[in-house]
Amino acid sequence: MAHREVKEAFVSNLNGTSLGEVVLGSFLAPVCLVHRAFILVLYYQAKGTLPLPLPPVSHLLLDFSLLVLPLVLSCTLLSDILSQVIVCLTVILACVFCFIYQTSFRSSALQPQKIFSNFLQSCIQFDQVPFVTLFRVFVNMKTAISILAVDFSVFPRRYAKTETYGTGVMDFGVGAFVFANALVSPEARRKSISGSKMSHITKQILSVWPLVALGLARLVSIKMTGYHEHVTEYGIHWNFFFTLAIVRVLASALLVVLPAGLLWLFALLISGFYQFFLETSELKTFLMHNNDREKDFVHANKEGIFSIAGYVAIYLAGVQIGLYVMQPRSQVKDCLKMLFILFIGSLLSYAALLTCQALVEPVSRRSANLPFVIWSVAQSLFFMSCLGLADMVILFSKGASSCRFLPSSMNFQENVAESEAYQNRRVTDGLCLIQAVSRNQLLFFLLANLMTGVTNSVVDTLSCSSLFSVCVLLVYMFTNCLVIYVLHICGITVKFW
Repeated sequence: MAHREVKEAFVSNLNGTSLGEVVLGSFLAPVCLVHRAFILVLYYQAKGTLPLPLPPVSHLLLDFSLLVLPLVLSCTLLSDILSQVIVCLTVILACVFCFIYQTSFRSSALQPQKIFSNFLQSCIQFDQVPFVTLFRVFVNMKTAISILAVDFSVFPRRYAKTETYGTGVMDFGVGAFVFANALVSPEARRKSISGSKMSHITKQILSVWPLVALGLARLVSIKMTGYHEHVTEYGIHWNFFFTLAIVRVLASALLVVLPAGLLWLFALLISGFYQFFLETSELKTFLMHNNDREKDFVHANKEGIFSIAGYVAIYLAGVQIGLYVMQPRSQVKDCLKMLFILFIGSLLSYAALLTCQALVEPVSRRSANLPFVIWSVAQSLFFMSCLGLADMVILFSKGASSCRFLPSSMNFQENVAESEAYQNRRVTDGLCLIQAVSRNQLLFFLLANLMTGVTNSVVDTLSCSSLFSVCVLLVYMFTNCLVIYVLHICGITVKFW
């Protein structure tokens, strides 16, 4: 068997993992985020100043060690003991939180109930909803790690994309990526349509040319280099860039005519009707059949073409959530209420998912069926809720320690916009890896895809030891982060349109 065929077989015919393990993985990023914040808070308590008096590369190393390294280890060497790792990290966080609380309020005459009451009434300010930024960045980072890690034997096969049915971690990554884009779409941010509706749609068609160009570039490079590909993901000529482009255009056309308050209903209707056709026609058999690829373009790329219906439904649901979370909120208690509603939405979605899997069929990323749509939304809401809760913990710690600003988190309202604290926030955000990735998300995703191809061309991923595999992944991720970080500290935003 040729080396390419061996690699293709290595990522094929997999069945995924349990829903619970995917949920478990949602806790790691928030825990790591709070760890980084607590380190900065403790330093502020000791020295009374931020950012750290270190060169920019040291800030990058700190963020990389606390935010990226744990993600790499969680899907490689520590994957089998991830629950124990998260519990241990959480216990450490609880101890540090108690230390910050006690040292900050030791001389305070206020009762704990009054302290928390004052916190709930506190006014906050932010230019962007922090946990939405965190959600998008961590989805991007996890995707970047997974697209290369999946080619190494140290990466658990249960995390990889499933062949037909199942819930692999990478399966969720695809749905979450679409959901993340919808959260910050112009429609979710309530940007008014300039000109006629048709001109707006035309503008959206033109705006996706970078995705189409990237899709064509990926297609040509794969065919010319003979790079291995998992055909049942999207098809022979299709790839995720094409899916993103078409979903964006179709969703924009629908959003022009659909009422904003009922997008969740139309997302359910689209995915429901699509599931109905899967069940009542030959479409399901057609999508799962692998021996008819040579007939025509539709047969060759049937997964990519027909799964668009499911991704459009995910996108509409994401816009609906974006419209809700982007609403202005001025107090901590309002944000906590929002997070509670997101968490309840996640629980209800998971209940609907279990019902669908019992009565209809399991989750299928390959067809993007109704259970896949519900799962993508449910898990995205849960992950956002965890990140939002972590942000609340960080915010309380900032208030307790009088540390007014930490990178990528909510801030207490300042009376003077140009205060020293405001200037410190600008400096701190300018040294933050999360802000760097957020600034150039598409470039980060493109660079990760490019570096994945380069790494596979120079490293025999299947024969690498576990330790060497992790080292390669860390070098790969550090290279991606370094490029994006340098652009950020230089104030460069790369736009393709």
